[in-house]
Amino acid sequence: MQDWKKRLSGIGVVETFDYDYLREGRRRPDRLPQLIAAHRKALKRVRERHRAESIILVGKSMGGRVGCHLSLEEKVDGLVCLGYPLCGMGDRTKLRDEVLRALTTPILFVQGTRDSLCPLDLLERVRAEMKAPNFLHSVEGGDHSLRVPKSQLQGTSKTQQDINQQILKAIGKFVDQLVPVAD
Repeated sequence: MQDWKKRLSGIGVVETFDYDYLREGRRRPDRLPQLIAAHRKALKRVRERHRAESIILVGKSMGGRVGCHLSLEEKVDGLVCLGYPLCGMGDRTKLRDEVLRALTTPILFVQGTRDSLCPLDLLERVRAEMKAPNFLHSVEGGDHSLRVPKSQLQGTSKTQQDINQQILKAIGKFVDQLVPVAD
């Protein structure tokens, strides 16, 4: 997320945090209520420090999923999920879609087309049933981390940096739709 923090700082103030299990060096994530509580604590710090008019939660994988859960309890203006983990452990029968169906907060999914944790056909089905305004930016050839294999990039004369710039542009466009322009 540190690389994305640098990229996103051109759009607005960016704050990152680590979940307790990461800070403590544990491999197994905490249970969802603990993850949501940590996310809420970080959101509270941001609100106290910055007094931002608009808050958009951006999360990578599990961080995006937990941000979705938090947005059901806390007012935020938007969500950006970088590689949403729709399928638990890549199993198409273990969908993590209930929270998505409950959302009312606008959301942008940034998904790689080779992401086994979020097959785009399944995501499209879920998106069609969501109440929240939802958008998708697909990364052609991208994996769960939104990386495209070098062999595929060579054929397009693009670099991973170019791909990341396209992602950043899509996020900027999404944010611009949500955040009123100051006079």
